[in-house]
Amino acid sequence: TQQSSVFMYGELTDKEMAEKVRQTFDSYEMNSFEILMYKKNRMPVWFFVKIAPIRNEQDKVVLFLCTFSDITAFKQPIEDDSSKGWGKFARLTRALTSSRGVLQQLAPAVHKGENVHKHSRLAEVLQLGSEILPQYKQETPKTPPHIILHYCLFKTTWDWVILILTFYTAIMVPYNVSFKTKQNNVTWLVVDSIVDVIFLVDIVLNFHTTFVGPAGEVISDPKLIRMNYVKTWFVIDLLSCLPYDVINAFENVDEGISSLFSSLKVVRLLRLGRVARKLDHYIEYGAAVLVLLVCVFGLAAHWLACIWYSIGDYEVIDEDTNSVRTDSWLFLLGDTVGTPYRFNASGTGRWEGGPSKDSVYITSLYFTMTSLTSIGFGNIAPNTDGEKIFAVAMMMIGCEYYHETCIQSF
Repeated sequence: TQQSSVFMYGELTDKEMAEKVRQTFDSYEMNSFEILMYKKNRMPVWFFVKIAPIRNEQDKVVLFLCTFSDITAFKQPIEDDSSKGWGKFARLTRALTSSRGVLQQLAPAVHKGENVHKHSRLAEVLQLGSEILPQYKQETPKTPPHIILHYCLFKTTWDWVILILTFYTAIMVPYNVSFKTKQNNVTWLVVDSIVDVIFLVDIVLNFHTTFVGPAGEVISDPKLIRMNYVKTWFVIDLLSCLPYDVINAFENVDEGISSLFSSLKVVRLLRLGRVARKLDHYIEYGAAVLVLLVCVFGLAAHWLACIWYSIGDYEVIDEDTNSVRTDSWLFLLGDTVGTPYRFNASGTGRWEGGPSKDSVYITSLYFTMTSLTSIGFGNIAPNTDGEKIFAVAMMMIGCEYYHETCIQSF
């Protein structure tokens, strides 16, 4: 913009004002000027110029927004055939009368120019000036008292809280399902109950939060908001906030019902779709992509580790023959760490012992990490058919992940 406007300078253009324009671009500032420029036919034209830098999430200026308002009528009365012979005052009166529209357009611009350094709180978060935000964010729409604007500071902060809790759920749900844990630990039971309550409050807030319609307008009508939420995320959000952990905590709950409730908690993982949408605009930044890829890799390895344990736990003891498979990775791990499986003939008449859940999880995560990275030291290896099938599938996932990583890098 700076270079393209230089050709409009002429012999009467104020050199000091032109230098201020250049300095504004060089220092990435917001400013306004009155400067004389020239058309292609060398006709002088006075412009009121406003320059506003636009910054991205990294606080870097990516472009400048420049507005030009023609104020020639206020600098020099128009001389034409119809005004020949008129006095200077008469020509000035005619010019001002005919340019009333220019004055109306210019007045708000000057008023805003006086407050160019005042930014909204949302603008500070987005690293954008309030004057270059979308129109509906500059002018707060009139909404009913119980309706929350989807771009206000409170809703933005709340969405990030829900985002963090969704990641927490994505980690704990597969672990609880695969390890068949009952939340007898009071601390974890309280934490999960608080998460359930927050998800329930999120449902209530979503019934009172505006959204952007197909034409880019802000929808604040309560009826339309409710209909839109019911059609989109309501069912998933409702299933994700049910108190499964509280139900599983009761000792007299049937094992089948407990397993069903634990499995239904996997529905919460569908909330990750919201995470993908929120993080999508960070994809263009290298550091953000790197952090995102590491998080995705860790989450995938965690999920696969839970599946790897489930396969071992299902195959290590044959309930029909009441025997243990000595080639299962869980049996071999128990022998290695000194906690082997043993048959309690005098008591329960069942197989007992085996490695602790902490040791099993760490070993499972270690195996999935080495398999996904194609290292594989061989100290933990698949032996049964089910383990080998899963290992092959995991290697294919690792290849696909690194293929996508390479594409993102280039």
